[in-house]
Amino acid sequence: YLMSQLPALDGVTDTSPLPITEDRFLELCERFLPPKMLVALKGINLIPPKEAVPTGYKFIDAWNEYERNLRMALGTVRAEKSGKAFENGDQFISSEMTQIAKIAVEIENPLEAEVFLNGYRARFLEDLRPTDAFCEDAVFYYALKLKIMARIKLFDSEKGVKAYQYIYNSIMSKDKQEA
Repeated sequence: YLMSQLPALDGVTDTSPLPITEDRFLELCERFLPPKMLVALKGINLIPPKEAVPTGYKFIDAWNEYERNLRMALGTVRAEKSGKAFENGDQFISSEMTQIAKIAVEIENPLEAEVFLNGYRARFLEDLRPTDAFCEDAVFYYALKLKIMARIKLFDSEKGVKAYQYIYNSIMSKDKQEA
């Protein structure tokens, strides 16, 4: 019943407003979901724990593993590029994930790099999308898609460029002072 009340997210563009807020989505979920599932849903985060912690739901665990691997690949590639060490434990990082990270790290514009990475996140999420639109996994899918879309809406190109320039200039000025 919950899923039939939710607005579709498929037609939403980067410039159009979201048809529902995360708060309103959670409010609806609180009415219809059992406590265990609600706890899992509220625990969904776009930044998974560094160490794998089973949630009791394969869908969420699969998402967390994907995102954790992507972040580890990005950390490894960024560290290699800057000549620094990066500890990723014994976590296996696939060659595909390493390639995605290498492409993202080579993109000079941070916003473009994030858009590129979000494209891969969205494709992975679509691969996880359940065929049954009214199952538990459909609720988790909806929650993650909503979170990704809400995050993208927060991007402000002008503010991002200013912040990037500030950070870059502060790093460069410190290097000059040390020399």
